[in-house]
Amino acid sequence: MIVSNRRARHEYSVLDTYEAGIVLTGTEVKSLRAGRASLADAFADVSDGEVWLRGVHIPVYSEGSWTNHEPRRIRKLLLHSHEIIRLIGKTRESGLSLVPLAMYFSDGKVKVELALARGKRKHDKRADIAKRDAQREVQRAVGRRIKGMG
Repeated sequence: MIVSNRRARHEYSVLDTYEAGIVLTGTEVKSLRAGRASLADAFADVSDGEVWLRGVHIPVYSEGSWTNHEPRRIRKLLLHSHEIIRLIGKTRESGLSLVPLAMYFSDGKVKVELALARGKRKHDKRADIAKRDAQREVQRAVGRRIKGMG
């Protein structure tokens, strides 16, 4: 795993996920191999039948020369045509967005886990936090119970 977008699951409810390839230059790959990237402001959109990743920050490769890349350039995502057609239909619905969840290496190639997601409202976020806290409390109680018996 190179980088994950931890805030995405807090801000959005994920409906469907896709694995997409990404078109990169050499210095971008080297910078990613060093584990340097940020998906904080990233999103994807579909235009002209292609999916584009915007807002991803891949820092300039320190060992690079004049061939270095632009850190926040728009990058093309590689998906099957039937997936792109499906995403075009889904993103036209109101409230649905394409959000990158993670970036990782698979068989030497960089992949992006892309989510079709709907934005959460404030009360949904609060409910998720309360649910997570309750589960954590149950785990603690079970742990104390097991320790007391052993």
